Amino acid sequence: MTDIHRLTRNLHRRNDSRIVLCVSDGLGGLPMQPGGKTELETARTPNMDALARRGVTGLSVPVLPGIAPGSGPGHLGLFGYDPLKYEIGRGVLEGLGIDFDLGSNDVAIRGNFCTVDEDGIITDRRAGRINSDIGARLCEKLDTIQIPDVEVFVRHVKEYRLVVVFRAPGLGGDVDDTDPQQTGVAPIPPHGNDDASTKTAGICRYFLDRAAEILKEDAPANLLTMRGIAKKPPIPTFEEVYGTRAAAIAVYPMYRGLARLVGMDVLDAGNTLTDQMTCLERHWDEYDFFFVHFKYTDSTGEDGNFDGKVQRIEDLDSAIPAMAALNPSVFILTGDHSTPAKMKSHSAHAVPTLLVADNCRYDGSESFGESVCRTGELGQFESKYLMLHALAHAGRLDKYGA
Repeated sequence: MTDIHRLTRNLHRRNDSRIVLCVSDGLGGLPMQPGGKTELETARTPNMDALARRGVTGLSVPVLPGIAPGSGPGHLGLFGYDPLKYEIGRGVLEGLGIDFDLGSNDVAIRGNFCTVDEDGIITDRRAGRINSDIGARLCEKLDTIQIPDVEVFVRHVKEYRLVVVFRAPGLGGDVDDTDPQQTGVAPIPPHGNDDASTKTAGICRYFLDRAAEILKEDAPANLLTMRGIAKKPPIPTFEEVYGTRAAAIAVYPMYRGLARLVGMDVLDAGNTLTDQMTCLERHWDEYDFFFVHFKYTDSTGEDGNFDGKVQRIEDLDSAIPAMAALNPSVFILTGDHSTPAKMKSHSAHAVPTLLVADNCRYDGSESFGESVCRTGELGQFESKYLMLHALAHAGRLDKYGA
């Protein structure tokens, strides 16, 4: 297997170029009826279409053909990290996303408050999407749990989401999720897949038993499930492998965590797309590479809201001029995976990708959408190679060989 980072370490060079990677989460879609248009093809996107006429298009495969990726693997691929080599637990990403300093003795867990009935059966996996004030108060209660020989940290993330960190020597991070991903059944008991992780699973069981006692009067958030139980792995940084000063402009904690994991500076992105564009302009002269994340094309897709996803794509299109006005050397627009409203979930479909630079080999694209991207210059490629395209078009790679 080609070691991409060994190659880029040897070939990267610094210059004054600027690269913008704009990730519209879950961008790829499907028509609701055979022969129809996808969400992206339905949306009015004059600014994206104008860029397509100046650039090249293609379809990126986040992991492998046929594999529907999570957001973690999807983004790592876009950042040029082989998602099959670097498996990152959701708990680690959530912890880093709220600026929790994870150490070598820490196991991080993504928690979801949920609703269970008197028989312990899950009736709502997200506790009615409780607001953040309630979630924060419940996390304060859980943060009082004490476990012998283990430090326990419980931190609120947003709404029904939280992070639990256990700190102790000898813990493993290979523990199965307790979230069954459906209602009408009980949470799955924690199970470790090696000796160290079996120790962690025991701690999880103890914590969940205490949590059930503490939360029993707090319906709809009267229990929690655990996901992405993991330790932080060693991973090379963006500057090490690409020679770039990189910054992330993302609102949601998980994506901020992904960026921090690979050594990007995580900027104060505010709460809105307008805030993100203001942040980008404010810091333009400080960095070489900017990761700009837009969440809502994914959430509307998962809700099965075709028209809502169309509207969110149009919202993002309205922000394109602000990014283009900064005249980046390379501008890339893509997604970390496809989330068709028709399927209400992440899918294995390849993702529309657009790259704009003055040295593009223009491919005649007149618009930006799945059908056009299918015949574009970039072809269909694994997303882990996207950073090579970005660096090459930015003049940041030396020639390979004599």
